[in-house]
Order: sequence, then structure tokens, then C-alpha cells
Amino acid sequence: MATIYDVAKAAGVSPKTVSRVLNGDAPVKKETLDRVQQAISQLGYVPSSAARTMRSNKSGLIGLITGAISMNANAIDTSGLPDLFIVQGIQKAIESSGKTLLIADTGGKTERVPDLIRTFEEHRVEGIIYVADFHQQVSLPRIGSDIKLVLANCYDDRATPSVLPHDRQGQYALVRSLIAKGHRRIAYLSLSPNLDATRERTAGYREALTEAGLAFDPELVVPAEIESPDRETAVQLLWDAIDRVLTLPEPPTVICFGNDRMAMRAYGILRSRGLNLPGDISVAGYDNYRLITETLYPTLTSAELPYAAIGIRATQLLLKLLDGEAPPDKPILVSGPVTPGGSVRELPRPITKLSTVGRKST
Repeated sequence: MATIYDVAKAAGVSPKTVSRVLNGDAPVKKETLDRVQQAISQLGYVPSSAARTMRSNKSGLIGLITGAISMNANAIDTSGLPDLFIVQGIQKAIESSGKTLLIADTGGKTERVPDLIRTFEEHRVEGIIYVADFHQQVSLPRIGSDIKLVLANCYDDRATPSVLPHDRQGQYALVRSLIAKGHRRIAYLSLSPNLDATRERTAGYREALTEAGLAFDPELVVPAEIESPDRETAVQLLWDAIDRVLTLPEPPTVICFGNDRMAMRAYGILRSRGLNLPGDISVAGYDNYRLITETLYPTLTSAELPYAAIGIRATQLLLKLLDGEAPPDKPILVSGPVTPGGSVRELPRPITKLSTVGRKST
């Protein structure tokens, strides 16, 4: 393997001059520059990144910890690959930064995270991005003060800089769009009530109702999922939740589901009850997982969960921290639009009685 001394000898210059060419830290005549570059090309010389790191204290390396790569394909079902989409967003944002991304996969075992962090520290990474597979609180080991850490799709109790989905805003926007189509009885069949996303989305649901002057009916809000159920249990829970809201004295005209996978299963359940979509009942999902929303008939109205944008914003945040900017004092929340589909029917608006307009009671 060629060394800097071999390059210097071939170019007829000193090793110090070669170093100046490599680092660009001092002016060099064009003729000398050309000779050195030609020698580097002929000898196939590769500069030592380790040596550069020791001189500048900057490795140009960013560590990424995720469980997306080793995710069991059989466990994915049709709910999507949220952390993989976040990773793709991170890769896109890193491309133009001049940094090199090192990816370490947990293999689905969170107990491996401390060892992965230690490995990144040994490789002198400048920063680490930790990606969770759903919106949750995490507890990571402390890292050296010279390494910046950003959390994506998760947060901790140490105010570590983090980027989260704006679940409250997403559900608020979805319900608001349904109200705009004339719906007043809006059911919400949620994911597990233990999830941060469920708590935030329920708050957004209630906020949209309050803003429209609609009363909150707790019987219209039913958890329809528990953590890690088998497929049969999931279908049973969903069927029961749908039955509960449809048999109310005043049933809903539209049902919001906790995610698109749940909404997809609901299509079959509702049709098995003889209901037409959206003629008899409207349906909305959450995630905007296009493999589901665009292939269902009718296409599914869904709130976007902006996973790729979360990855991009997390990377941008880390790069700003590396440039010396102060960390934000609260998590960065990323919103997405509501994508309309054919699953939501527009209802006729109430007609104002003309006989009462402009008249005074006597």
C-alpha cells in the first residue's frame, strides 16, 4: 500500500507538500498540485482517515442505531415499515452533508443498544441518531459529551434533542376534514390506550370536535387493539369495537381507525354486515401507508404519518448541533397532510329554515 512518502518521491516534492495538497490548508502552485495529484492517482494512494481524525478531531462519521433492517418480514403484516422509512429519510439528508453514515442494527434486541453506542464511540463518530419503531419514551445510556445524540420517533426524560410525529395535529386535521364533509357523529377506534400516539391523537380528536361545537361522546371512542396481539385476537377486538359503535342508539356516520391496517380489516367486517362503503358508513385511517390506501376500494382517506420527514428533520437537527447551534428546548414535531380517498362520503348540510331568517320574535 502506497504511503505519503511514496507519493512525495514520485511527485518530486516533500511529504509536507503532499500533506498540504491533501488537507488544502496551505497554498500550493498549480504545477506542484498537478504532479502530486497525478502521483496519487498512479500509486492508488488512499489517505488515512484515522490520521485526519486525530488532527482535526472530526471523523465525518455519523452513527445510526435502528431495528429496521433485521425486522422479521413475517411480523410486518401490512402496517408498514415506519423505522425503515425514517432510515431512508436520514440517508437522503446525509447524502449532501459530506458525512458518512454508519448503520448498526439492534436485531430487535434493545439490550444491544449500549454495546452499539460503545462501538460508535470507539470509531469516534461525531453524532448518533437513534430511531425507534414507534412513538415512545426510551432510556439510553449516557454518551460522551463530545458526541451529539438525536432521537427520532422517540424521546427520553433527559431532554435529549428529539423529533416526533405530531400525532395530535394529525388526528385533529383528519377529524376536521370529516366535519367539513358534514359528519357530526364521528367514531374513533384507537390503537392501544397505553401508547403515546393514542393519547395525543385522542386529544386531537376532541380538540376538533370542540372547535366545531360538537359534544364529545365517550361511547364513540373505543380501543380496538392491544400490544402484540395475534391476528385472530386482533380481528376479534376490531369486530367487537365496530359492533359497539354501530349498535349505539345514534350510530356514527364515519369511523376513524388507529391505522390503515386496522381500516383495511374493517372493510371486510363492515361489508360482512351488509354495509356499503361509503354509502352506508364512511371510513378513515391513519399512516397513509400507500400499499393499503391506494389499493383498497374505495381508496382510503388517511392522515399522513411523515416518517421520511422525521428522518430528514432528525438529520438536519444533528448537523446543526455539530455546527455549534444550541439544541431546541422541546421536541420538534413533524406534521403531515390528510390524503383524501373515496372512503368518506360527503353528507348534505342542514338547511336553515327561511321563515326564521331576518324575523324578530314578538
